[in-house]
Amino acid sequence: MSQVNKEASINPESRTEPIEQPAVVDGVHGYGREEDWVAPTDPLVLKHLEWYRDQKVGIFFHFGLYSQIGCVESWLLSDEDKKWSYKDLTWDSPKECQRQYKRLNRSFNPIRLVPEQWARTVRECGMRYIILTTKHHDGFCLWDTAYTQYKTTAPECPFSEHKHANIVKSVFNAFRAEGIPTIAYFSKADWSSPYYWNPEMAGDRPTDRQANYDTRLHPELWEKFVDFTHNQVMELVEHYGPLEALWFDGGWVNPRRHEDLHMDALMEKARQVTPGLLVCDRTVGGPNENFLTPECTIPEKPMTVPWESCVVLDEKAGWGYSYERGGRSPREITHMLIEVVAKGGNLAIGIGPQPDGRLPADSMDTLKQLGAWLAIYGDALFETRICAPYQAGAWSFTQKAGTVYAIRCLGESETPEGLDWTIPYTEPVRAIQVVGQEAPVVHNKTATGLRVRLDAERFPKGLPLAVAFRLTRQ
Repeated sequence: MSQVNKEASINPESRTEPIEQPAVVDGVHGYGREEDWVAPTDPLVLKHLEWYRDQKVGIFFHFGLYSQIGCVESWLLSDEDKKWSYKDLTWDSPKECQRQYKRLNRSFNPIRLVPEQWARTVRECGMRYIILTTKHHDGFCLWDTAYTQYKTTAPECPFSEHKHANIVKSVFNAFRAEGIPTIAYFSKADWSSPYYWNPEMAGDRPTDRQANYDTRLHPELWEKFVDFTHNQVMELVEHYGPLEALWFDGGWVNPRRHEDLHMDALMEKARQVTPGLLVCDRTVGGPNENFLTPECTIPEKPMTVPWESCVVLDEKAGWGYSYERGGRSPREITHMLIEVVAKGGNLAIGIGPQPDGRLPADSMDTLKQLGAWLAIYGDALFETRICAPYQAGAWSFTQKAGTVYAIRCLGESETPEGLDWTIPYTEPVRAIQVVGQEAPVVHNKTATGLRVRLDAERFPKGLPLAVAFRLTRQ
């Protein structure tokens, strides 16, 4: 997906050696290799990880200052990333753009936010969990943290007077009331913190995504940032849970780049509060990356380790809200979910709430159609694991409890008349049914698989986005 950039960004003031950059292209991170994944040793974490793998599909909300102006989230603050993050922006001066962006907390006011409506809508869409950006790289916090005034509940933020000013609390509580589990996204980098981007050390140098000082030369400053980060994460764990997972972004913040947040110690504290809590220290690897996170991509081959593709629904909008719309169709996102599950992963679908706090109607209409499909055929996806031959042409395969599911993705031009398909599955099968239907499907074994013929009467409302078959083994 992206190549490793080995040109280190070095501040003349302190950085003394090149450090390999993480794989980041246009703000999109690569992901770890299956063979490098480290299995947890805690039995509670292992058990919870299997629960997570059963869920298959969730929604990923990017909500913050960037939502107001429809720009890419946070990244325009990094001069290193302005070549791609300033796309379609009209500021003549990047520094003026950055100055105004930082002051967006003084106008952030999503007064039409109704978390209960979010939760009801997401439930209708068939989503099994949510991920919410509690804080992106810009450092603006959506909860009432005690460790910075750059937050939704601070007096200079007009939304502080709203009953849902503590967005994380209100949103998480609303989703849990609907029975939908919650995951907290948290950026390890904080470009508003004086312990990470220190104003006294900034000078005239361009900003990049790293701390603006050498942590080896200023260990006391770095330890203040470590304490700050631990304190904020423990706030979320202790007061905004129970959380299912901590989803850490900012993979460049890692010990290999001399930015060690002591993640082992942090997770030990967090799991004392929430036993079995999952953690994704994404792109860093090791025992604190319980699942891999391909971003805006799907792996070419199935993986046996836990993973989750995070993919935006609206390709024009990106992760946050954009005034330019251009989302994936219900057919495309349904077929994408089927592919992801057939390859052993979960799909986290990215949605950017509107500046006024509502969920974009066009995006939610698309996901409601996915939800309607899942209500009928979801048994072929939920709680399943990979099954050979995985994918073959328009067919995808899953399995659970001795049952194989064969799912055929359908194109727009296909009609319910004269359906005559060969399922490319050659193992012995005793019976076949369409998921959601009692009547058996007559089938014949051929050299290439199982031939099935379906009458149009099975689909009186027309063909669905995909048809799932339940294959009962002999």
